[in-house]
Amino acid sequence: MVIKLKKNTTSKQLNEKLLNRKPAKVIQAKKHLGKVNWGEDPLAYQKRKRNEWD
Repeated sequence: MVIKLKKNTTSKQLNEKLLNRKPAKVIQAKKHLGKVNWGEDPLAYQKRKRNEWD
């Protein structure tokens, strides 16, 4: 989150802006749990990808 301030903003005005800020969006990660079908074992994929660098 970004709060734009001017050079002449007082500490009282800053405190008011901080108290009146909008809450950030909340991501519902649980609704995406288990949705991706990889088609192979995750550990085998990881080992294969890491061996490409050698």
